[in-house]
Amino acid sequence: MTEKELFEMYNKDVYRTCYYMLHHAQNAEDVCHDVFITVFRQDWRKVDYMKTWLMKITVNHCLNFMKREHASKQREKRLFMLTPQRTVDPVDEVAQHAEESDLWEQWVQELPEKIRSAILLRYMNEFSLSETAETLEVPLGTVKSRIYKGIRLLRKKWEKASKQHQKGEVYSETYGRKIVSSSEK
Repeated sequence: MTEKELFEMYNKDVYRTCYYMLHHAQNAEDVCHDVFITVFRQDWRKVDYMKTWLMKITVNHCLNFMKREHASKQREKRLFMLTPQRTVDPVDEVAQHAEESDLWEQWVQELPEKIRSAILLRYMNEFSLSETAETLEVPLGTVKSRIYKGIRLLRKKWEKASKQHQKGEVYSETYGRKIVSSSEK
C-alpha cells in the first residue's frame, strides 16, 4: 500500500473523527493533515491494525489540539477581564449564537473530553468496545463506564428539553434565559 492509498482509504474516517471532536471544519482539516504527516513519518507499513492505530493517533492529536485551544481561551479570558466590560453584545455575536449547530451535536460537544472521545469512537467510527479501549489506552471497563455515563448525560438533557417543549417553553442555553411562547404571555 502506498501513502496515497493509505490517505484515500482512511482520510474520511480521520476527518470525521477530528470534526466531531473539534466541532470546527477548518480545525478538523488541519488536525487531519497533521495526523497523516505524523503517520507518514513513522514506519506505518509494519502496523497490524491500521485503523485502530490511526484512530489512536487521531484522538491524541485532537485532544492535544483541544488542550492548546483551552489554554489559549484561558489567556484570552484573562486579557478580557483586564479590559473594560461592554454592556451589549455586538450584533455579529448575537447572530452567531442564534445560528448554533444542531442540538444533539451541541450536547455531545458539552460532554467531558474523556466521555466524548469514547462515545465518538464507539458510535461515530463504529469501533468495538475493545478497539475503543485500545485506542484510548484504558481498560475495557473504563470504556463501558464512560459510554454509559455519556448516554446517561445525553438522556437527561433530552428529557429536560422534551419537558420544556411540552410546556411550550424554549430555553436559551446561550443566554441562560427562559423564552415563553406567545400563548403563555
